[in-house]
Amino acid sequence: MSKRFRNILIPVIALLLGIIVGTIIMVATGYNAAAAFSALIAGSFGSPYYIGEVIRQVTPYILAGLAVAFAFRVGLFNIGVEGQFMVGWLASVWVGLAFHLPKFIHLPLAILASIVAGALWAFIPGLLKARFRVHEVIVTIMMNYIALNVVNYIIQNVLTNGKERTANIPDSASLASPWLQSLTQYSRLHWGIVIAIICCFIMWFLLEKTTRGYELRAVGYNQDAAHYAGMSVNKNIILSMVISGAFAGLAGAMEGLGTFGYIAMKSSFTGVGFNGIAVALLGGNSALGVFFAALLFGSLEVGALNMPLQAGVPNELVDIIIALIVFFVASSYIIRWFIERISSKKEAK
Repeated sequence: MSKRFRNILIPVIALLLGIIVGTIIMVATGYNAAAAFSALIAGSFGSPYYIGEVIRQVTPYILAGLAVAFAFRVGLFNIGVEGQFMVGWLASVWVGLAFHLPKFIHLPLAILASIVAGALWAFIPGLLKARFRVHEVIVTIMMNYIALNVVNYIIQNVLTNGKERTANIPDSASLASPWLQSLTQYSRLHWGIVIAIICCFIMWFLLEKTTRGYELRAVGYNQDAAHYAGMSVNKNIILSMVISGAFAGLAGAMEGLGTFGYIAMKSSFTGVGFNGIAVALLGGNSALGVFFAALLFGSLEVGALNMPLQAGVPNELVDIIIALIVFFVASSYIIRWFIERISSKKEAK
């Protein structure tokens, strides 16, 4: 079995296993599995509106997945994408509300603010890791909670007078597109998907086609070998966290400038950053893999909203089914090991 065919087969088997187990659970609880999965597909791709909503949901997942994947490629585990995402969202809306400029200046400035905010938030754990060998997992987890509370404080005490959400940003800072919305029956689709696709190319080009990318990957493979080869391990650790945070902050701008056009106080995390971890793992930490993994997550999340309406499946059961599908897809390493074991036995014979 060729490696390319195996890489295609494994996710397909994982997806089928998730569907099979989900079907068994629905049948055992007295629900029509065929109707439920038909509703899931219809809710994802059944109309231009649903397609637009899937693409809209996929956009921040791509960028969050790139953020996690980039750090992974350099041997770092950035659990702080959620916090970087939130500060990026805040920064983009803040700049959107603070200035009144022409669109060709205002929108790029708001996007740049989100990138800088996310990068600065990730710079702190990167610096602590590089200079003092403080584990990035612990620091980034704690900084998620700091981000949540700092963002809520600024919304209520700086951007508003005690309100729970800001005003809407002006059109000059918005990614919203009436043309894209009209194409998709007035979904919330915006130009952010173009930015996300460009970022996939940027990550691929940076890591695979540049000298700096070679150094970053070398540090990820073996820090000691990279150090003996004359590479600055500490500098590359900090740089990788900054770039990772920049992707995460940009994901926040997709929500602040595109989907919602404002920012509101949060009682808990949004989940986008944590889903980015699963997207990166499922996508094999590659730019192309992240794109397709985000597409799967986005379509499942949007399509699941249709299952209670069309098939009468309770929301709790829907969450279990979606979690099972994601579990089996994310556990593809087990399936890969099983297939490779079978292949090696056949070759031995």
